Formats: sequence, structure tokens, C-alpha cells
Amino acid sequence: MNPRSVKTAEQAAALLEQRSIDNVKVGLFDVDGVMRGKYLAREKFASVLKSGFGFCDVVLGWDSNDQLYDNGTYTGWHTAYPDAPVRVLPDTCRVLPFEPSTLLFLAEFAGKAEALCPRGLLRRVVARAAEMGFAAKAAAEFEFFVFEENPVSVREKNYRGLKTLTPGFFGYSMLRSSVHAEFYHGLLETMRAMDVPIEGLHTETGAGVLEAALLYDDVLAAADKASLFKTFTKIYAQRQNRMATFMAKWSHDWPGQSGHLHLSLQDKNGNPVFHDANAPSGISQTMRHFIGGQQRLMPELLAMVACTVNSYTRLVPGFWAPTASHWGIENRTTALRAIPGGPSSQRVEYRIAAADINPYIGLAAALGSGLWGIEHRIEPSEPIAGNAYDVAPPETLKLPRTLGAAAARLAASDAAKNLFGEQFVAHYAASRDWEQREADKAVTDWQLQRYFEII
Repeated sequence: MNPRSVKTAEQAAALLEQRSIDNVKVGLFDVDGVMRGKYLAREKFASVLKSGFGFCDVVLGWDSNDQLYDNGTYTGWHTAYPDAPVRVLPDTCRVLPFEPSTLLFLAEFAGKAEALCPRGLLRRVVARAAEMGFAAKAAAEFEFFVFEENPVSVREKNYRGLKTLTPGFFGYSMLRSSVHAEFYHGLLETMRAMDVPIEGLHTETGAGVLEAALLYDDVLAAADKASLFKTFTKIYAQRQNRMATFMAKWSHDWPGQSGHLHLSLQDKNGNPVFHDANAPSGISQTMRHFIGGQQRLMPELLAMVACTVNSYTRLVPGFWAPTASHWGIENRTTALRAIPGGPSSQRVEYRIAAADINPYIGLAAALGSGLWGIEHRIEPSEPIAGNAYDVAPPETLKLPRTLGAAAARLAASDAAKNLFGEQFVAHYAASRDWEQREADKAVTDWQLQRYFEII
């Protein structure tokens, strides 16, 4: 039996028996998009498939550095960090290329914890789309830098003077990809084995930076694949004694790293609804309202997409990242790029997202705001033609400039509470406020260089 053909708990159990699998890996994604998990013995996993298992809910109450939030209400010292129920998802079964005698299954929080679960969040938005008569398709593309470093060496160097896989600017380079063909092919084969197919892979403009475009899928499956891609690209690189980073911007010397999201909708019969051959640029009324909702809510939902303090260092003019909630047709200087084409290829590219995104939460924001636009028949502004950096945005389209400001906008957003639930919005906004306050404590190299001697 092919692991990707597994749909039920019974089929999963039969596959383990058929392959004589002794141990299984089970993983889920936390609020920051970090994969957390454990090995389970086959006997334990057999019972887990039927009834789920308990997973310490601290993973919903700490940051990417395992530091406990001081402002959470769902979990904390006041609740003593109990186990939360988790369900295993049989249809996510995958082989692990580096562990041939082990299978991987994804899981998600259940019970009360489901309100805060990133995958559960996106599943609820998908259900909202279905109630409106739509099915969403999505694909992610990520830029990531690769270094001739390892987790020990980067710390010894204090993240300075790092050696990138290749030097200089050289986008779409056949030279670089051919010289390092083994690395490229190894990554392609790893993702193919895990059913995370890469549609395109090339060098981007920057030292050691690659861009991978993932094949489109149903939006929830696309989020699974995007999350697995980020995790296992890092694993693959480290197994090659290299490192990959998905920071939004790791150095002021190089452009930031995008995590663009492509979205389209179909009706209940599978027919695309974004294309209208009789409309300007083929943009249907449904697509126009979808863009209108994304545009209108982007300032309120930005914390769900630009989710780290570092995200905001990327959102500056002239570095291929948007700075306002503009949209345009085939315009790569805007936050939303309408891509005309035939019925099956017409889509919206949500370009505000960086590579540091949590794919579940980012896609929930991008899809949810578009659905909100359709529900409320929101008309977008006039599309930007030319350089969007030269167009001063009105107040309604200006984006928060820091994570703390974005978290405050999210916490106050009635639309966000309606789309995602008050409990999720409050918890997530609090987690981003924590992240901003942690950053505010730091004494940076810039501060030392500027003030140590002179002031």
C-alpha cells in the first residue's frame, strides 16, 4: 500500500503491519509554524489512531525559543500546563526519506485547544468557503538562503561572517544550479518522496538564495505541504552539513525572502470562478470582491502574515516587498498581484507574505479576508499601474510598521474575530505582543556601535 493512499485509521494500521513498522513519527505545527512531535511505538500508535492522545499544551503557550508567554489565558502556570487532546490524521501519512523504517503522520489539536490550533484555524476557514459554495486552491513559493554552515558554527560566529552556498547576485543562474546540482536534485527527490512536489526550483537574486514553487492543491493540503517543505528543507540542508534559513530578512545586504501565496476559488462543481472572459483583464466580479476583501483587511490581519519582528525589516521600498495594501494586474510592486490567464490559471498572488510565515495562519488570513470581501461585496481601489512605491497610500491602506502595532490592530479587529474566532484572535495577538516585547529587550549591534563610545 502506498502511504499517500491511506485514508482511514484501519488502513494506517494495516500499512504499519504490512511494512513491519516498529515506530511512527507524529508531528503538529505550533503557532509559529514550528513542527513539534515525537516517536511512538507501533502498539501505542494503534490506540492513538482510534482515540487520539494527549500532548502537553505548553506548545500553545511558548514561543519559538521555548520561552513561556506571560500574557496567555488559555494555558500557563495558572493551568499547570496539562495535556491537550490531539487527533492523528491518517490521510497525511508519508514516508520519511531519511528514516526508511519509519512513517510520518500529521496531527492537530482537538477539544478546547482546537480553537488555537493553526491547522484547525485554516480548516474552519475552508468550511466557511464550502458554506458559501466555494472550494479554494492554493500554492506557496518560498525563497530561502543556504549556507555552508551548521547549527554550531553559526552560534560560534554569532551569526556574523557566514559563508553562503554561492557568492554574489545571480538570479536564474544555470551556472550555480549546475555546479551544485547534487544539492538541488537531493532536495527535489526528498520533497517528491514526501509528496511535496516542487513545480519549479531556481536561484534567486542574492548570495546562496533559492526559490521553490510548490505545486498547487486544495488549500488545507497546500498548507500541509508548505509547512513540511520548510521543515524538511532545513532538515535536508543540515544533513548535508549546510543550513537553510526562512527568515524574512537575514541581512541588510541582501533582499528579503518571500513566501508568496497563490489562491483561486472554484464553485461546488469544480468550475473556476475568478475568470470572466468578458470582463477587463478577465477578472470576474467574484475575484474583484475577493481582492477587495484582502486589500481592505490586510492592515488589520497583517500580524497573521508578517508574524515576526524580523518580518517588518523586509517591508521597505525597492526590495521586492510591498509597503501598502495596494493591488495591481501583473504588478510585482504591489501587495496583491492579480494574475490574468485562462479559467484554470487566473489567481491572486498574496505578495505581502514572507518566508517566515506559518502557512496555516497565513493562508487563513489570505483566504478568509477574500471570502469576507465576497460576502460584503467589497470593491477594491483602482489597480496600481507602474511603481507602487511611488504611490502614497490613503490611511485605510497603510500597513502597521511594527509587529506590536500589527498585533494591536488584530486584537481590535471585529472582522478577524468573526472570521477566526475571538479566542484565536486574542491568543494570537497576545503571542505577537509577547514577541515584540521580547525584541524590545534586546541591545542590538547597531545600538552598541552607535552609542557605546559617542553618547
